[in-house]
Amino acid sequence: MYRLALDAARQSGIEFMVGGGFSLAFYTDRWRNTKDLDCYVLPDQRQKMIDALSRAGFEDYYDQKPYDRGWIYRSIQNGVIVDIIWSMANRRAEVDQVWFDRAPVVTLREETFKILPPEELLWCKLYVLQRDHCDWTDLLNLIYGVGPKLDWDHLLTRVGGDVQLLKGILELFTWAAPHKAAELPMALRRELNLSTPQTVDPEEERRRVRLLDSRGWFAAFHPEDQPLEV
Repeated sequence: MYRLALDAARQSGIEFMVGGGFSLAFYTDRWRNTKDLDCYVLPDQRQKMIDALSRAGFEDYYDQKPYDRGWIYRSIQNGVIVDIIWSMANRRAEVDQVWFDRAPVVTLREETFKILPPEELLWCKLYVLQRDHCDWTDLLNLIYGVGPKLDWDHLLTRVGGDVQLLKGILELFTWAAPHKAAELPMALRRELNLSTPQTVDPEEERRRVRLLDSRGWFAAFHPEDQPLEV
């Protein structure tokens, strides 16, 4: 079903990026199960993408479960969900061409496509902090996986006045994984006035991670051949 959706987009000449669990798996080198495929498009391409999926047999999920159509179109076929996304759920920002210009190209099971840039992935997930759904576990894994390599200047520009929210996840990361946090750029630490990572033994880091969730959610401490437990 996912291949069908990707092929439909390609045949219609639509530029898209894959996000969600697939992009996170690329950056963390760990898989977590996902209920859908997230395809990001430019706002003016959303109807073209909806039409392409409709021709491929996908139907609007709204009749089964209503959702906010202002930022996402949810399609379904044979129980498989493919989401078309062009904006953040909170309307903080819309997808723009810079996302595509910075997007890495990956190949998975002979399928080649762009995925969300890590900075934009972090930016989007930063605002998902709800009582019944929180993406900050994904963010801790993302920062652990590629934090030292991120373009932090670009991310700070994107975050803008919401920098305190970014500082919050980085302070949490500094507490949970201090040895990895020490690898983040010193200029970033100074600019955000982040706490200095304290040296602790590996077992203490594992204890802190388990305090947040006893399941195997943290990629660095989880077997490579097992999906993350989230």
